Amino acid sequence: MKTTFYLFSGLLILLSVLPFSKNQHWIFRVPEFLKIQLFFFQLATIVAGFIFLEKNTLFWFVVGVQFLLMLYHLYILIRYTTFYKKTVMPPADADTISIISCNIYQFNQDFERFHQLIRKYQPDVFITMESNAAWEMANRSLEQEYPFTEKITLENTYGMHLYSKIPMENCKVHFFVADDIPSIEAKFKNTNGRLFTVFAVHPPPPSPTEESTSKERDGDLLSVAKICRKNNIPTLVIGDFNTVAWSDTSILFRKMSGLIDARVGRGILATFHAKYWFFRVPLDLLFHSPDIFIEKLKTLEYIGSDHLPIYCTFHVDVHRHQQEKEVQHIKKEEIKEVEQLIQEGKEEESSNRTQVS
Repeated sequence: MKTTFYLFSGLLILLSVLPFSKNQHWIFRVPEFLKIQLFFFQLATIVAGFIFLEKNTLFWFVVGVQFLLMLYHLYILIRYTTFYKKTVMPPADADTISIISCNIYQFNQDFERFHQLIRKYQPDVFITMESNAAWEMANRSLEQEYPFTEKITLENTYGMHLYSKIPMENCKVHFFVADDIPSIEAKFKNTNGRLFTVFAVHPPPPSPTEESTSKERDGDLLSVAKICRKNNIPTLVIGDFNTVAWSDTSILFRKMSGLIDARVGRGILATFHAKYWFFRVPLDLLFHSPDIFIEKLKTLEYIGSDHLPIYCTFHVDVHRHQQEKEVQHIKKEEIKEVEQLIQEGKEEESSNRTQVS
């Protein structure tokens, strides 16, 4: 028991401190996803230690370090709970818009379950990630009700499709760091004629099976943030970010874009992995400008994918300024860091392409 306690404690401490490094290798970046799990594992380890072990100097040192790290995890996570209550602003008029975003998992063939979800919630807009030719074909049955579309059909797990009941004023497809990793920028008008932008994103994750570093992910997301910063109309960014809301990348994204993290005060709302609830983390995120007011944000039921869908309703109100105080402003040195990370993301893709060829 003693050996197990100290070995497991050492592993938990290591996983807790690795994300403090700026190193973009997946070994340093993946542990930042696990802050919730680390908190509960550390709590269980400390309780077990008090029950079964002798209380010597080493024990108190290890317990002390674990406890401090638990407090740090709690300090970060508490803002993503309902203890951080947010006041939901009622719409000034009937311009509420609903949107569903879902990484449907390319190899998931349960098309009908997804279609039932769309018919049940009737969103104004829905976005699919990892959607390939099979999913595009299956989703044609929904196009009568969702006639306005943008389709990027890929077989590399980075396909992306947008379907809307609302006419699109304009739509662009971006390939920021790689020519096979798209993002969609779509402009709409609400019922009052107010323009707003929806950005759909799905950058590659750092992992031992995909990208060895987070460089492409960070470069892709921060490229989106730069556009949002220059955008002078209400903006909402949604999708599978392949990072968590409290990561350094998300914080830098939030500051660079001038957007607000919709999860703060509404709950962690973990979406991945859909089948393993204890190891679930919030990879599907939503950020919005201060003139977009989120009314509902929640995860939806299982659709056969490894991700749960996220559902949001919001309204646009450019005359209310209550949310301006939630915007975090970026420093000059952080802007330089953003530019460097974007450049590194592009260079990483060029390097990967050279190695493949």
